[in-house]
This record gives sequence, C-alpha cells and structure tokens, in this order.
Amino acid sequence: MQQREAPNVPVPENWQRGLAIVAHPDDLEYGGAAAIAKWTAQGKRITYVMVSRGEAGIDGMHPSEVGSLRAQEEINAARVVGVDTVEFLDHTDGVIEYGLPLRRDMSRMIRKHRPDVVITINHHLQFFSGHLNMADHRWVGLAVFDAARDAGNRWIFPELLDEGLEPWNEVRFVAVFGATVPTHAVDVSEHWQTGLASLREHKVYLENLGDVGNSPFEFLTAHAREAGAGFGCQYAAYAELVLINEAFL
Repeated sequence: MQQREAPNVPVPENWQRGLAIVAHPDDLEYGGAAAIAKWTAQGKRITYVMVSRGEAGIDGMHPSEVGSLRAQEEINAARVVGVDTVEFLDHTDGVIEYGLPLRRDMSRMIRKHRPDVVITINHHLQFFSGHLNMADHRWVGLAVFDAARDAGNRWIFPELLDEGLEPWNEVRFVAVFGATVPTHAVDVSEHWQTGLASLREHKVYLENLGDVGNSPFEFLTAHAREAGAGFGCQYAAYAELVLINEAFL
C-alpha cells in the first residue's frame, strides 16, 4: 500500500449542524460514514443530500428500477449512522454537469438546512492511488465549494428569496473525505464498525458488483488502520478541509 504523510490535525468538532452533499448513494459510506456516526453520537444533526439516485450504477438493471432501489438503500444506510433526513436533487446519474442549475440546487439545500459545516467527497482528478476519479464526483465537489459561498449572497440566485430561503453565510468549512491531499483526520476508532454497517445496507448494489463487492470492507479497513497509525489511534478517516468563512472557526 502506498504511504503518504499522515495529517496530525483533527477536524474541528465545535459545531452542531452538518450537511453532507455527494453525487450518489453509497458515496458517503466509502470512508465518511464512520465520522458521521461519531458526530451524530455527539448530538450533532447531519442531513444527507444526494445529487442523483445512482440509477446508472448497476449494469444489469434498468435505471428505472435502480433509482428507487438505491435511494432506499441510502435511506437505510443513513439511519445506521444516526441520519434521519435524506434529500435527492434528481440530477441524472453519470452525466451530472457543473453549472448554475447544480449550484442553485445546492445553495437551496444550504439555505434550507443552515449548516455550520458541509461534507462531501474527493473532487480531484485522481485518487491518491493515481486512479481517475469519475466526473460526477469532481463536478459535485466543485459545485459544493461554490454553493457554500453562493448561499450567503442574496444577489446570487435571488429567486431563492421568493421561496422564503434567506441567505446563509455561516458555513465554516467543507470537509472532503477520501481526499487525495488530506489536511486533517478524524479518530473513528469507536465508530468504524458502524460505518461499515452503513455500507452493508447497499445490499443489492454490492451484490451486483460481483467479486468487487466483497473487497470494499477489507480495502477501507486497511486504509482506516493506516490512517489511524499515523494519527495515533486504531482507525481514522482522512479529510481535506476547505475554509469558507474563517470568522466562525
């Protein structure tokens, strides 16, 4: 396994409301779910937003069947880690586009839920391993950063004011899990198994990955153990923090 410099700075936890925005059902379960389980156990309230329903994710099933199935699996997975609200923006899986409609939809969610922190996954061209990161992840991550800023400006997407959604300019930072260049870490030792249990709720999706479906648990655990060794605990989750509003740190 390739080694990298271990961040020794913990993700700040002096906040109460988080909004996790990702492209597909199961994105958060590949690394971020254990941290979310830790935070909900602390009494923090976290809401999930899926940009798509993951309808293009199972090769042998038609998207018309897959979307509702994967949405329900995500709702089940969220409950395992203490999240009871999952919203879907219904952009088309596999061809999510960066642009104003996506930024507007995310800004709407940020104004609606008024989070202190926004959570997402890797937005870089490549993963740390060198493998290509898919376009949906990249565009969603980029739009998350911009929407976190957009949501605080009443003159960007003023039509949201007509929906009764006032600007929200108190997002402190975006935490990016699965980051190519992590800056911080979360000790998830007591919640690692809960994170894996959350991933197991994606039963049909994992079954349709064939042999690959058996490997995520070992792969993720090995990386969490490696991160923990560098962070001084049993299991850790790496994250990249992008500051949005330093006044609230």
